[in-house]
Amino acid sequence: MPTVTSADETRVLDAVEKGLFIAGTWRDSSNGATLKIEDPSTGEILCAVADGTVEDATAALDAACAAQDMWAATPPRERGEVLRRTFELMNERADDLALLMTLEMGKPLVESKAEIVYAAEFIRWYAEEAVRIGGRYAMNPTGSGRLLTMTAPIGPCLLITPWNFPTAMGTRKIGPAIAAGCTVVVKPAQQTPLSMFALAAIMTEAGLPPGVLNVVTTSTAGKVTGPLFEDSRLRKMSFTGSTPIGKMLMEQASKKLIKCSMELGGNAPYLVFDDADLDEAIDQALIAKMRNGGESCVAANRFHVHASVADEFAQRLGEKLAAMSVGRGTEDGIQVGPLIDAKQQAKVAELVTDAVGKGAKVLTGGETVGDRGYFYAPTVLSGVGADAEVLREEIFGPVAPVATFETEDEAIAAANATEFGLVAYVFTRDIKRAFRVSEALEVGMLGLNRGLVSNAAAPFGGIKESGFGREGGPEGIQEYITTKYVAIDV
Repeated sequence: MPTVTSADETRVLDAVEKGLFIAGTWRDSSNGATLKIEDPSTGEILCAVADGTVEDATAALDAACAAQDMWAATPPRERGEVLRRTFELMNERADDLALLMTLEMGKPLVESKAEIVYAAEFIRWYAEEAVRIGGRYAMNPTGSGRLLTMTAPIGPCLLITPWNFPTAMGTRKIGPAIAAGCTVVVKPAQQTPLSMFALAAIMTEAGLPPGVLNVVTTSTAGKVTGPLFEDSRLRKMSFTGSTPIGKMLMEQASKKLIKCSMELGGNAPYLVFDDADLDEAIDQALIAKMRNGGESCVAANRFHVHASVADEFAQRLGEKLAAMSVGRGTEDGIQVGPLIDAKQQAKVAELVTDAVGKGAKVLTGGETVGDRGYFYAPTVLSGVGADAEVLREEIFGPVAPVATFETEDEAIAAANATEFGLVAYVFTRDIKRAFRVSEALEVGMLGLNRGLVSNAAAPFGGIKESGFGREGGPEGIQEYITTKYVAIDV
């Protein structure tokens, strides 16, 4: 991307709408309240947006319900064409969308640009999937009669998205919902609503009818969205975020038996065996750990490395991380941006302090950076003990704790010793071991000699307390359709 100027920043901020998007129109919150959006690299306020109320959320659901029958009856090809035009517009405006994301979330521009491309791929994938939703016709196994199954959109959906991938986590939910014929209410994270506003504007320009997509921002998410779970018109909820919040939302959804998809916390193990290609394992570790500055649910959270290569791995990884440039994401050459806020910065610092207090050694980093914003230095810890909290908690920051193992069974046991089961990474050149370990690990996704698993064409999701349901791939659209069986007498 070209060098960004302050005029560029002002231009993209001024261009984006800052109200609630309900029934195809932008509006202020019902009580006129606003929510301030912070630049995490400076701590300064970028702008203010509408701070929605319960009444606003209800109005958004009203709009979604009013549009549901119309959108469900819209031919799948037309739904797909709206998504296709959205995909094209997102790519045309990728630079501005990326800059907007960097301003509100902090990640370097090169990563924001990559996210826009990735986010647009979900829109393109589901533009193509819209016409592939089908049922089946079969003979009754007894020969008496026929079996017919038909599908239908599940109905109005509430989609709750996180701050770390503000556009991609939106398109990963919105794409299949729209393709399936569902209308939606989106509640973006309060830290990063601007990217969702920009997406809503693009989808409207692409021809999405009023009421199909509604966006409500709020500083009091539980209070504002809670009443929607009491409304029998809401049929589906999809949430990406922390496990504790996910459990609370499930409890609310259970009152009306609302179908849920949950993409929750992770604690991804990164296993490096003694026969691994160490150059490859280290290069891929940079991707698995440092993508998004470590603020990713699929980030490698703990490195379990065979004792015979652990020291070399940690030392070389430390050298790589120490060379990474830290700063405001709009600046040229920056590789690591700020953490999202002061609370997250403090959590990362606390986990490092705990590990060091329990015997870990800091090979690089281990400290905050600068006197403003929420920066933390890329960090590698070696000799991390089993009692360190950094091996049990999701770090969500640029910290790589390295622990050791001696045997394959020990590595598997360490990897599975968590309530989470989202993703794991395995590095080995032994094909038999690769299959043994892949089958033994309790996760929904696995990177084999690869540090990046995300792909619009593949199912994304976990097991255990990392949630259930899948986003992406042919599986993703199944979350938004229902099946009806018809018994036929012939």
